[in-house]
Amino acid sequence: MRKHHRLTWYSIVITTLLTAAPAFPGHAADAPGRLDVSGATVVVRSGERPPAEQMAATVLIEEVAKRTGLHWAESHTWPDSGPVIAITVAGAAPEWPREIPKRPGDSLPEQKPEGFRLYVEQQSDAAPTVWLIGADARGALFAAGQFLRGMTWGEGRVSFPAELDVCTSPAYPIRGHQLGYRHTANAYDAWDVATYDQYIRELVLFGANCVENIPSQDDPGPHARVPREEMNVAMAQICQRYGIDYWVWIPAGFDLNDTDQRAESLAELDDFFQTCPLLSAVFIPGGDPGDNPPGLLLPYAAEMAARLQEHHPAAKIWISLQGFDAGKVDAFFAWLDAQQPDWLGGLVHGPSSPSLAETRRRLPRQYGLRHYPDITHSLICQYPVYWWDQAFALTLGRECPNPQPAWYTHVHNWYAPWTDGFLSYSDGINDDVNKAVWSRLGWDPATEPRQTCLEYANVFFGSGVAERAADGILALEKNWEGVLADNGAVDATLMQWQALEAVSPRLGNNWRWQLCLLRAYFDAYTRHRLLYETRLESDVNELLAQAPVLGAAAAMEQAEAILKLAETQPVRADWRQRIEELCVALFDSIGYQTSVPRFQARNGERGAILDYVDRPLNNRWWLEDEFQTIREFSTEEDKLARLEVIRTWESPGPGSYYDDIGNVAQMEHVALPPGPWVEPDLVELRNPHFPWVEDGFSRARLSWLCLMRWPEKLAYRGLAPEGEYLLRATGSGGLRPIVDDVALVPSAYPRERGAFKEFPIPPELIADGEIAVTFGDIDEYHLNWRQWSYLAEVWLIRK
Repeated sequence: MRKHHRLTWYSIVITTLLTAAPAFPGHAADAPGRLDVSGATVVVRSGERPPAEQMAATVLIEEVAKRTGLHWAESHTWPDSGPVIAITVAGAAPEWPREIPKRPGDSLPEQKPEGFRLYVEQQSDAAPTVWLIGADARGALFAAGQFLRGMTWGEGRVSFPAELDVCTSPAYPIRGHQLGYRHTANAYDAWDVATYDQYIRELVLFGANCVENIPSQDDPGPHARVPREEMNVAMAQICQRYGIDYWVWIPAGFDLNDTDQRAESLAELDDFFQTCPLLSAVFIPGGDPGDNPPGLLLPYAAEMAARLQEHHPAAKIWISLQGFDAGKVDAFFAWLDAQQPDWLGGLVHGPSSPSLAETRRRLPRQYGLRHYPDITHSLICQYPVYWWDQAFALTLGRECPNPQPAWYTHVHNWYAPWTDGFLSYSDGINDDVNKAVWSRLGWDPATEPRQTCLEYANVFFGSGVAERAADGILALEKNWEGVLADNGAVDATLMQWQALEAVSPRLGNNWRWQLCLLRAYFDAYTRHRLLYETRLESDVNELLAQAPVLGAAAAMEQAEAILKLAETQPVRADWRQRIEELCVALFDSIGYQTSVPRFQARNGERGAILDYVDRPLNNRWWLEDEFQTIREFSTEEDKLARLEVIRTWESPGPGSYYDDIGNVAQMEHVALPPGPWVEPDLVELRNPHFPWVEDGFSRARLSWLCLMRWPEKLAYRGLAPEGEYLLRATGSGGLRPIVDDVALVPSAYPRERGAFKEFPIPPELIADGEIAVTFGDIDEYHLNWRQWSYLAEVWLIRK
C-alpha cells in the first residue's frame, strides 16, 4: 500500500493552462514569410536517374496528395507559369532555363554524402522555385523528406518558408531501425508488402538510410499475409527502390561444434543470399541468442562472408560481442589485431557488450562501430525508464507505447560520439516516435526533442494541430516521471489529448493518433485505479483492526467484499471502454497486437497491455490467498495473530519504519541514485527490477514484484539513542547489511521469497540517533540474473 502526501498544485496550474489554450489556427498559405506552392510543378532532370533520386519526386508528389488532395505534376521541362519544385543532384547539368544556384562561401552539398541544399529562390520576373539539390541521389530523397517535414499544409493548400536556405548533411553514416518480420514483433508480422513500403518510406522522411530484417529466426505467426521467403525479398526490393541499405540479423543460435548443422546453416544462407536482390550487411550477434566462443564463431563468420560476397561483393559482416566475458573479448581482439579481415565491416554494440568507449579504443580504425540501442522496451532492458512507478510496470509492462523524446535524445547524444551511427532494436510500432527521434539525431545531434515532435506531428497529424500534438507527445513522456499518484499532470495530459480528439475527427483512423490517445487514456485510467484501489486496501486495514471484536471469519469476509469493489464498482468505466476501443482500432489499422487471447500477441511481454489493464494495483490477490490460508488455521488466536501481521505490514508502529525497495512511491529512506541524466548504462544498473513472474499475473505481494539487487543506501535520522532496533528484510537469496561500516549478524536468515530476515543492530551504532545502511556485494555474477539475490522490503523496527 502507498503513502501520498505531496500537493499537486503544479498539475492544477498546468491543467488550467491546457484547457484555456486557444485552438491553433488552420493553414494560412498567405501568412507572412510563407510561400504558397499549392499549384507547384515538380521538375526533375531527364535521362536515367538513380532510384533514390527518382523516389524523391515520387515520394513528394504522393505524400502531398495524401495530405492535401493536390496532385502535382512531374515534368522534365520548366512550366510557363506557377511555382516550381526542382529536384536534382549537385554536378548534374539538366537542360533547364534556370541554373542550379550555388551558395558562395559555404560547404557545397556535393562534398558531403547524403547531404542536400534546400533553397527558396524568388525572382521578380519569374515564379518562385524551391530547389532540392542533393549531394547525391540519397541527398535528393532526404531533401524531399525535409520539405515534407517543414511544409505547412491543409486541404488543397501547401505553403513553405519563403526565406529558407538550408545546407545540411548527416552527422553519422548509419541511421536505421530493425523491422523483423516475425511473430515476436507486436505489429510487423501482420503487415503486407505495401505496409512495409509505406513505413520504410516514412522512416526515410526523418533521415533513416537503412533497415534491418530478421529473415529466419522465429516463425511469422498467425497474422502473416506473406510467406517469409517472399517478404525477405520484398524488403530488399523496397530498400533498392529507395536507394537505402538492407541489413539482416542472422544469429548463430546453435552449437557450432555440430558440423552437420553448421554445414546446413551455411547452405541455407547461401540460398538466401542468392535470392536477395540487395544485401548491404549481415549482423551476427555474439549472444542473445547464441553462446559460441570466438574460436568457433569467427571461422563460421568468415565462411558466411565468402558466400555473402559471392553474391553481394560490397556487403560486409558485422559482429557483436554480446554476452562475451572478459576472456572472450580479449580473444576476439587478439584475433582481430592479427587477422584484420577485409570481410568484416565492424562491430555492433548491443546489450551485454563491452562498453562503447572500450570497444572504440580497441577497435582498429578501419572498422566501423554501430550502436544497437533497444528503443522498444521500458523495463528489463538496456535503457529502462528511470525509477518507473510500479503501477505502470505492472500494467503497461515491457513493450508498451513509449514515446520518450527527451530520454532518447540523451541516450543517443551520450554514446553517439564513439560510433558510426546506429541501427536500433525495435519489435513493433509502439516505439514509432523514438524511431523519428533517433533518425533525426543521427542526422543532427543538436535537434531538440520538441523540434522532432513538431515535425512528427506536422507530417502525420497536420499543421493545424502540430504544436499541441507535439506538446501532447512530450507530456506523455512526463507522465512517467516520479510517483504516479502524485502526478496530477497525467490527467492534464489526457485532457489535452481529449481536446485534440474533439477537434480532429479526421484523424480517427490514423494509427499514430490512436497510439497517442491509447497512452493518454491508459495512463489516466491507471492513475485513477491506483488511487481507488489504494484507498480500498486502506479501508481493509482499518477493518482488520476490528478483527478481535468482529471475529476473524467476519473480518475477512467483510474485507473481501471491500476488495471486490474494484470489480463490482470500477472506477472510470468510460476510460476503460475507450482503451478497449483504441486497442481494437489499432489492430484493425496497423495490426498492433495488445492482447494474447484477442489479437494473438506472441506473449504477455510483447505489447499485450490490454490483458493487464485491470490487473490489481493493490494487494487484493495476495490478501485473498492469505485469507484462504488463515481460514485453515486451527485456532482463533492464530487467525487473529496473522491478520494483525497483515494489517501492520506497512505500518510497523511508532518509531519504526518501512520501505518498499524499488517502489518509488514508498521508499522514504532509500537514497536515490543520480539520474536519469547520467550515463544511461548506469540507470539500468541502479534501477528497480520488475521480474516477469507467472506471465505477469503473479498473486504475490506487490512489494515482492518490485525488487532491487540492493539500493546504495538507506538513511535513518531521529532515532532514539537509548532504543533497541532490529533490521528486518524480505526478498530472495542472501543479504549483507552494513550499518556505519559494521556488518550486521543475522538472528534469522531464511532465503525464500517473503520470509523475514532479521538483523539486530548493536546499541552503540544508534548512539547519535542516525544510521546509514549499506549492503555488501554477493558474488553471483556467474549465475543467470534470475538466480541472483534481491531485496524487496526493509523495516527498521524499534522493539
